[in-house]
Amino acid sequence: MAQQVQGVIARAKGEPVRIETITVPDPGPGEAVVKIQACGVCHTDLHYREGGINDDFPFLLGHEAAGLVESVGEGVTEVAVGDFVILNWRAVCGQCRACQRGRPQYCFDTHNAKQKMTLADGTELSPALGIGAFAEKTLVAAGQCTKVDPAASPAAAGLLGCGVMAGIGAAINTGNVGRGDSVAVIGCGGVGNAAVVGARLAGASRIIAVDIDDKKLETAKGLGATHTVNSRSVDPIEAVRELTGGNGADVVIEAVGRPETYEQAFYARDLAGTVVLVGVPTPEMKIELPLLDVFGRGGALKSSWYGDCLPSRDFPMLIDLYQQGRLDLDAFVTETIALEDVEKAFERMHHGDVLRSVVMF
Repeated sequence: MAQQVQGVIARAKGEPVRIETITVPDPGPGEAVVKIQACGVCHTDLHYREGGINDDFPFLLGHEAAGLVESVGEGVTEVAVGDFVILNWRAVCGQCRACQRGRPQYCFDTHNAKQKMTLADGTELSPALGIGAFAEKTLVAAGQCTKVDPAASPAAAGLLGCGVMAGIGAAINTGNVGRGDSVAVIGCGGVGNAAVVGARLAGASRIIAVDIDDKKLETAKGLGATHTVNSRSVDPIEAVRELTGGNGADVVIEAVGRPETYEQAFYARDLAGTVVLVGVPTPEMKIELPLLDVFGRGGALKSSWYGDCLPSRDFPMLIDLYQQGRLDLDAFVTETIALEDVEKAFERMHHGDVLRSVVMF
């Protein structure tokens, strides 16, 4: 029988979010209902509220979540009732050209629930990234549920559902950071600091954190940055070069998503180095680079989708590292909040006061 629960809704562009009653249907074939235990407040949710993703309002926000599988539909074998899962927004299809070529992390036809959650009056909701986890319960495709060790803290584990995985994966999966590499990370919010952690896990010898906020740089240092650069006071390109013997970094990860910081990343890398864009730009942004520089500097210019992760492979592995004390996911949880505090959390995000606010249920 369909259930009614409370969820955070964005009704129109730029309007403050509100808590409303939503209807969650019973899971159909290939679907699961998950009782949410924790959900991080991610900048992507703010993008949805501001109309920066699309205009399919109203949105049920929230996507960076962990919880317990409450019920499953026909044919579901990936998870069972009672499993502790992290939700992911790229449930691979297994059939598209990327999957068929053995590259499921690039799946071009990822699954979402077929049925729609609705408002009490029957208005269909658009769940953020196909998840919609600022709610007591949500309906997802079963493939969006990745089973992990239930001993892990839900507040910490849920962060792998988006921001922390995006940053760690940008370094390890997309950037292919290797032992002894030099890495620069431009933008030290939640994703950028996760990239710092990823670079440290991969064995980088020099990790340069770049930001305009000394508080964020101090956090990056605590997470593994060997050097910090405040780009408000110095030229970050020159600073990174100076810290890498005049050459530039082997890998530069741009975690802001702006043309000016992307250009800094482009010129702060070594010849034949790699630039990884993991910051999310807005639709109107454009960049102009001399084509001769693109050719002459060589190397690779990459975009990182979700840290190029494969949830079934990467989530359990990272939770194992967390349980062993080798990955401090707890450090990303700045505060835990109630569902009604999401709008305030957006304001704190604007001020740069938090790595992650996490809604607890």
